[in-house]
Amino acid sequence: MNESWEFCTVYVTFSTEEEAKKITNQVVSERLAACANTIKGMDSVYIWKGKIEESSEIVCLFKTTKDKLNQLTHRIKELHSYDTPCIVVWPIVSGNPDYLDWIRNSL
Repeated sequence: MNESWEFCTVYVTFSTEEEAKKITNQVVSERLAACANTIKGMDSVYIWKGKIEESSEIVCLFKTTKDKLNQLTHRIKELHSYDTPCIVVWPIVSGNPDYLDWIRNSL
């Protein structure tokens, strides 16, 4: 994969809206992410400790830069209630230049 990206979206799931709000507010206030979008009402089916589980979760999409990614990931893991939180990075390879400048200037 071409590693010439500067911006990314970080996909994270949470068990409750309260936890999602707490962590999104924390990392945005620490300027580890320019913003976080919260999507409520996701149903998940997954294997955990050898068993199929089902739960409702909250999805958050964090916008940040490659330079802040390790700090953001570490901070989310530190604050998150899950033993193994879902933290997945999607590089932003292109986008509205004004929006990408806004991300850069917000951090």
